[in-house]
Amino acid sequence: MADLAKSSSPLARAQGAGGAGHGGEHWWAQRVSALALVPLVIWLLVSLVAMVGAPHAQVIAFIAEPYNAVLMVLLIAAALYHSQLGIQVVIEDYIHKESSKWMLLLLNRFLTIGVGAAAIFAVLRIAL
Repeated sequence: MADLAKSSSPLARAQGAGGAGHGGEHWWAQRVSALALVPLVIWLLVSLVAMVGAPHAQVIAFIAEPYNAVLMVLLIAAALYHSQLGIQVVIEDYIHKESSKWMLLLLNRFLTIGVGAAAIFAVLRIAL
């Protein structure tokens, strides 16, 4: 009985062992994905600025280069994972009806997977 009371104490919640028991892991996942996005977004912005006014064929050739295709896939995966985590937090914090929360969390996951699959397929189609 003491363990049950201890697991829902303010200290346990602050240490990431509160309600769901995985708050700390979620927080770290958001930070790590944000850190991964920093160099990837800088690479993308520098690349886009360098290609301003370039013809379509040059942009396609840029994406088709293996190094650029890999970075683009990593950017897509990291950005979608990071956004999925952020939207999940918003849903969990502001949607109080359990059935709506569950449905929105499921929709969030499926949309992330669907958009990610389509975007990565597009890059791979160009690259291969």
